[in-house]
Amino acid sequence: MTDSTLTTTTAPAGPPAPPAPAEGRLKTYARLGKLDVYDYYLGTFIALSAVVPLAGALTGRTAALFGVFLVGQVLLLMAMTAFDDVTGFRDGSDITNYGPDHPLRNVRRKPLVAGTLTVPEALRFAWTCAALAAALFAVTALLAPHRPAWTPIGLVVLWVVTLQYSYGVKLSYHGFQEVYLVALGFALVILPYGMVTGRATGLLLVQAVLFGFGPLMFGVYSNTNDVDGDRAVGRPTVAALVSERGNARFIGALSLAEFLTIAGASATGIAPWWFVLLMLPASLLRLRQYLLGFRSGDIMRARRTGFAVHRLGVVLMVASHPLAAALG
Repeated sequence: MTDSTLTTTTAPAGPPAPPAPAEGRLKTYARLGKLDVYDYYLGTFIALSAVVPLAGALTGRTAALFGVFLVGQVLLLMAMTAFDDVTGFRDGSDITNYGPDHPLRNVRRKPLVAGTLTVPEALRFAWTCAALAAALFAVTALLAPHRPAWTPIGLVVLWVVTLQYSYGVKLSYHGFQEVYLVALGFALVILPYGMVTGRATGLLLVQAVLFGFGPLMFGVYSNTNDVDGDRAVGRPTVAALVSERGNARFIGALSLAEFLTIAGASATGIAPWWFVLLMLPASLLRLRQYLLGFRSGDIMRARRTGFAVHRLGVVLMVASHPLAAALG
């Protein structure tokens, strides 16, 4: 979700991408929507794990709410990534980042660059997913047993802003990419919980922020790898705006901020005292990610490690709720 930038109407001239092997149409659209990158969808399970221990909170209606919201967010994020690919193809950044100079990037993940889809087909797919997501979010709101004002407003803002990430007003081209990724993860955790319980606990707010750090912390490594393409088209990621050392310090500061968020929550009583210990395996793996990227110089391996950190963190946060209930 990080390969896009300023708008033009056609891709710039350049060497054509090698033809991609034939594959089924559904698989091609799944690639366009990055359906295999399921990490953005895991926040629902953090919220669900927080609801389960609450007596009477998990009914058939609320289970349906979680299911409908999950499908709606999948469709919305597929729309976002499809729009991102359209913009990245039009301005040429995807051609640069997935061209022959970057053999580690799989061009088939970009169907427009690979030539397996056209721009009109991608736009139809994106708008169809967006419309279906809007309908499912409306159903989610109707199913909600509690409707504090911030939850329906949050659903509308989530839908509108997500589509503006790299299309429309193109938030990620105005320096908001890093903030957006955290805010997106935060919303995907806190909104379903708020609709079921009518409130937001301190622990879940912390976990929503931590969940948002997951996409951020593999996104910034992607930006580090894609710095040349982003600079060429004027996309203002931190990696494109600062020196290599400045970018390394920025990512190091983010990694430290994530750990301090966990430690601070335990120290202040927002989270149980043992929460920092529970999350320690993910924190240590985050340190390994940084060392891989900026000591060993293997940015793409560090990026892959970021997915492992995120998934492990989700498992640990899910486990924290039944553990807290068991310990009283």
